[in-house]
Parts: sequence; structure tokens; C-alpha cells
Amino acid sequence: MSEGELPRQFAGGVGNLNYLLELDGRSVVLRRPPLGPIPPGANDMAREHRILDQLWQVFPLAPQSLHYCPNDAVLGAHFLIMEYRSGVVIGSTIPETLTQDPRIGSGLADMMLRVLADLHQVDPADVGLADFGRPDGFLARAIEGWAKRVAVATDDNPPAVATALTTWLRDSLVPEQAPTLLHNDFKLDNVVLDATSLAPVAVLDWDMGSRGDPLFDLATLLSYWTEADDPAAMHDLGQMPTAAHGFPTRSEVVTRYAALTGRDVSNILFYRVLTMFKLGVVFLQLHARHRRGATTDARFADFGRLADGLLDFAHDVARGHAF
Repeated sequence: MSEGELPRQFAGGVGNLNYLLELDGRSVVLRRPPLGPIPPGANDMAREHRILDQLWQVFPLAPQSLHYCPNDAVLGAHFLIMEYRSGVVIGSTIPETLTQDPRIGSGLADMMLRVLADLHQVDPADVGLADFGRPDGFLARAIEGWAKRVAVATDDNPPAVATALTTWLRDSLVPEQAPTLLHNDFKLDNVVLDATSLAPVAVLDWDMGSRGDPLFDLATLLSYWTEADDPAAMHDLGQMPTAAHGFPTRSEVVTRYAALTGRDVSNILFYRVLTMFKLGVVFLQLHARHRRGATTDARFADFGRLADGLLDFAHDVARGHAF
């Protein structure tokens, strides 16, 4: 970037703002929260810095965080500067150049599950994170935390389906598995791929990372995993191109993860409902930003309808009408 040139902002996403900079002759990324009020616990640059400060040493796909600035006066929000990894990112559609490969879906699915399994093998103590987060009671706290976020996002007037899901989750709480490091938003477009081989070169967006039950991470991935016969809301979600191109089903993903890790997945239904509930609430929060005038992004206007559809689908999963 030459003198006087504005930093380049990366496109896509509805969360943190990312800018490509040059620092001491190397390309770096500046990350900061979005403009406007931020929900409690969201867009946590301090958390992301703590994870990425050392994780790269044992999990090579984690970019190194180079600097964290807690002073809001500098840019209007706290921010971090992290290493830049070049490559390609696949979002809601498969690039046309890859659509003729009948193995593209199965290959990308296997890649994601291997990356997730590798992350869950990391010993937090090896990267200074032995005391990170609060893994005890992680699942119960997640239920209550997302129930509170529903109330905030809807001005204490939650939809009936959200109340029903909260009750189901409280009644269906399962024993927790041994905690691991969690990404908490692991999906295809958070993985940077080599442009030629499609091998992973980086995993991005660690601002929600924590330590807790690894099946929560798996189920979060499943919450974005659309199948061809899913309801409209899952297709409108448009997060991953898994409804075609030979991607496995969600049930097959669970079986593959179990084979890779040896973990018991018999209670996966609970995690499916919890993370689908979480996803619906996320879009309620985003729509609340639109209603309250905190964003002018036109996409946010329809997020209320999308949230309703995702919560309805979560309810279908809870009642055994879908997986």
C-alpha cells in the first residue's frame, strides 16, 4: 500500500471489519468490531488475540496475532493486527472452475472435519490456555446465555418458538464431554485454501473462541450445513454450498467426525438443537441492529424473517421431524 492510499477492506460477512495493511514491509490484517452497539461478549478482539498469540505454534492453521490495542480512542474500538495468509475462500457457491469435479464436495467436507479434529486434539496447556474460558457448565451456560440474548434482541418479547426451544434445551441437557479448545464459528468460509491444491492454509475468525464441549463445535458446523430438502430458511442462509456438489449429509458428517476422533456422538441431537437455536438468535440480534438504526446495511432488513425460519427448523429438529 503506497503512502496516502486507503487501507483495503475485505468484503463479505456481517461481523468484524477487516483491513489489509502493510507493516514493516509485510502484509498484515487489522481486525476491529463492526460499527454501532455490540451485543455483550460479541466481536471480542481481546479474546481472539489471546488465542492467536500462541496457538499458531502447535496448530499451524492459526494465524499469529502480532498486536492488540485495547484503547478505543485510537480507532473508535479495540483492534488487533494479525498475520496475513493469502489464498482463496469458498463461500455460498463453488467456483465455476471447480463445479465439474465430482469429488469437490466430499474433499472439502473431509478437509473441514480433519481440521476440526486436529483443533480438538490441541492441549490448551501447550499454548498458555489451560485456564482459558469456563468449561465447567459450558452447555447449561450456553442455553441461558442465548435465552438472555433472545430477550435483549426482541425487547423482552421473544417469539413463542424461542421460548419452546429454551424449555426443550433445559429439559434435555446432556452430560458434557471433556473440554477442548473451541472455534465456535467453524465453517467453510472461515478456512483459507491454497488456490491450486485447495489445502487449508489458515483458519480465521477466532473472536468467539473458548474452551468447552467439542461437540458444540461440530454442531455449529452442522448448523450451517444445508441439505437439498431443507426448508427455505436454510437455503436463504447461504453459508456453505453443501446442498449439492457431492457433499455428505449432516448425519454422514457426524459419523465421519466420530471415526476421526473416537468421540461419543450419541447425544448429538441436543447439540444440533442448541446450535440451531444459537444461529437463529444471532440473526435476531443482527435484525435488531437494523431496527434500532445501528446499521444501514440493506441485508439486515430481512434477517428477522430468516431468524424465524431458522428457529422453526430448530424446533423441527427438536421434535424429531428433521436432523
